[in-house]
Amino acid sequence: MQHVSRDRLREVLGPVVSSAGADLEDVEVRTAGRRRVVRVVVDRDGGITLDDVAALSERVSATLDDTDVLGDAPYVLEVTSPGVDRPLTHPRHWRRAVGRLVRCDRHGHPTVTGRVVSADEAGAVLDVDGTSVPVAFADVDRAVVEVEFSRPDAAQPDDAEPHDAPGAG
Repeated sequence: MQHVSRDRLREVLGPVVSSAGADLEDVEVRTAGRRRVVRVVVDRDGGITLDDVAALSERVSATLDDTDVLGDAPYVLEVTSPGVDRPLTHPRHWRRAVGRLVRCDRHGHPTVTGRVVSADEAGAVLDVDGTSVPVAFADVDRAVVEVEFSRPDAAQPDDAEPHDAPGAG
């Protein structure tokens, strides 16, 4: 089996994903027996739905079949959204994390954990226990969204009605 260049795959698939209004976050190829598994990670502002993944799968598959980028070897295609453990490496990742809790390791500064209040091309502002902490992307060694099973400020579901206290009324 010939080696497949990730850069070449990104070059071929980037415009296809972009034309669908999404970002190509990553491409990886691994061997599984006689086949290759091509994993394409996509995202967009507002998130990727299952319908988006299905549509992108069709477009990516057609593009791979119409080019020689994979050679003649059979492949299995996986189109997916990024996992929650994906590091925040681009300004768009920070923008999409507004409102989320983030742990940020910075060189020359202590690690900070806070909720992303805003983000632009140069940095973000985190709310750390009520204090605004600016974070320049140039100072970030690693940043990831922290998994929260129940956010402290989560609102009641729209269909939930407040209940009266016992004996009230």
